Amino acid sequence: MHVAFVHRRGLGQFAALAEHLAASGHDVSLICETVDRRLPSVRVIRHRMEPGPRADSQMARYLGIPDHHVRIGHRVAETLDSMTRQGERPDIVIGHIGWGSMMFVKDVLPQVPALGYCEFFYRAEGADVGFAPDDNPDAETRKRLRLRNIAQLISLEAMNGGISPTLWQKSLYPAAAQKRIAVCHEGVDTRIFRPDANASLKLPDGRILKAGDPPIITFVARDLEPYRGFPQALEAAAKVIRKNDDALFIFVGGDGVSYGTPPPGGGSWKDALLSKYDLPPDRILFPGAISHDLLRQLYQISTAHIYLTYPFVLSWSVIEAMACGALVIGSDTKPVQEIIRSGQNGLLVPFYDTDALAGTILRVLSGPNDFMPLRAAARRTIEHRFRLSDCLARQKSLIDAVLRAA
Repeated sequence: MHVAFVHRRGLGQFAALAEHLAASGHDVSLICETVDRRLPSVRVIRHRMEPGPRADSQMARYLGIPDHHVRIGHRVAETLDSMTRQGERPDIVIGHIGWGSMMFVKDVLPQVPALGYCEFFYRAEGADVGFAPDDNPDAETRKRLRLRNIAQLISLEAMNGGISPTLWQKSLYPAAAQKRIAVCHEGVDTRIFRPDANASLKLPDGRILKAGDPPIITFVARDLEPYRGFPQALEAAAKVIRKNDDALFIFVGGDGVSYGTPPPGGGSWKDALLSKYDLPPDRILFPGAISHDLLRQLYQISTAHIYLTYPFVLSWSVIEAMACGALVIGSDTKPVQEIIRSGQNGLLVPFYDTDALAGTILRVLSGPNDFMPLRAAARRTIEHRFRLSDCLARQKSLIDAVLRAA
């Protein structure tokens, strides 16, 4: 079987599945603009990168993103057509539908089954937009959001099926489309991401950190920004440090903006917010982006792990942290509520209530052993719902079902 994956930035969510299929003897190709990582067993076919959305007119404010998506879709369609003419037609195409890449797959390959990865359907209510207290989307914003979904709606109509990583993310899609979307997360390798009482982490200054020595509060995001609650986590850290003499806060993440907007005046949110607090540099660390191996060690020695998020895509980081037995203090937003029951396998606090977050951290610091049952329950949650081998088996079953029905 020849499986073609389609994703703008590389394998992304398909990395484990692609590797698994290749190891099982299947031919695997990746059609993309850029490559985030390479697998020796996966053939990479890059199409020409399209320039970003145009905004050179009033109408382009509305049609810039849909136009960009259409151009990306054309590039993927051209690539698939070329592959077919060279005798390399795939037996199934699996791709992310969010950027237009899958819009025209069924036009060039009408007999080839196609599965779309359904990550996030934009809404003016009930998700990220309008969540912040000062975010009141006007009619123009609502129009642009509706147009931003054009590529997904066109792709879904033609697809043989869809995959969404969580129930909440699936629930954002139109009711008619939800009937054709299966829920299946990419999974986490619980053999690698697991508790380790002997774990340690060496800091650049030579210090060796171990669990509880000192108590370590962790925060991990691709970038330190409002969508993932960095301002609230930093404010809570300042409140904790004023009342606790030992805890060390480690904020992992870049200085860019993955979602949302930069702070007023530009620059990074970290620099903009640090000036508000008098934080001792030996009690709060910013190592930037770190390797997956170091992340695992960090989760394993964490006394508590902060995970805050707008109602948005659920991060891999919280699942990996729970797999390592970390005690997650999360926001009571819907993506987090799907995997954490407060007081059972983690703790939840209101997203914007920094007093509640700081108070919960201090409660954990005062008796970390009291929360060992929650840590064990967090690990069980991931083993039961997100174990990589189980997720891969479900994905493979879905692929087989689509192939049989084609």
